[in-house]
Amino acid sequence: MNTGLIVVLVIVGIISIIALWFILTYNGLTVAYSRVEEAFSHMDIYLKKRFDLIPNLVETTKGMAKHEEAIFTRVAEARSGVLNAKTVGEKVEAENNFSAAIRGLVATYENYPQITATAGFQELMGSLKEIEKEISSTREFYNGAVRIFNNKVLVFPTVLIANMFGFKKQPYFEVKDEKERENVKVSFE
Repeated sequence: MNTGLIVVLVIVGIISIIALWFILTYNGLTVAYSRVEEAFSHMDIYLKKRFDLIPNLVETTKGMAKHEEAIFTRVAEARSGVLNAKTVGEKVEAENNFSAAIRGLVATYENYPQITATAGFQELMGSLKEIEKEISSTREFYNGAVRIFNNKVLVFPTVLIANMFGFKKQPYFEVKDEKERENVKVSFE
C-alpha cells in the first residue's frame, strides 16, 4: 500500500474520531441540559400550585388577624419576587424567600386557634402540606439532574466544548437557611 495513502487515511481517521467525540460530547451536554430544564418544569408545577394556594390562605385569615399586617405584606412581596424572577437562579432565590415568608405565615396562624379551627383553613393547610411534599420530591429530582449536568460541564475535556457553546453550571435548588430545611409545620393541635 502507498505510504501517502496510509498517512491520509490515518489523518482522516483521527479527524473522524475527534469529530465523532465532539458531536457525542455536545449531544451529551444538550441532553443533560434538557433534563435539568425538564426537572425544573416538573418542580415549577408544584411551586405554582403553592404560589396560587397562599393567597387563599391569606384571604381566609386576613380578617381574623388584622394586626399581623407585616407578615401578610412579607408574603405579598415574596410572591411578587417569584413573579418577577426570570432565570433559574433568580427563581431559586425567589422561591427560597417565598418559603421563608410561608413559614412566617404558618407560625402566625399558630397564635390564632379560631383561624386554625375552621374547615376551610384545615383544607388549605392540608393542600399546602401535600404540595410541600411534592416540591421536596421534585427538588430532589431537579438537583440530581443539575449534579449530572454540572459534572459534565466541569470535567476535562468536556469543559472545552461546554465553554465553546455557552453551557454554564446550573444552580442547585438549595435551602439557604437551616430553618428552611424543616418542613412547613401544618398541624394545629
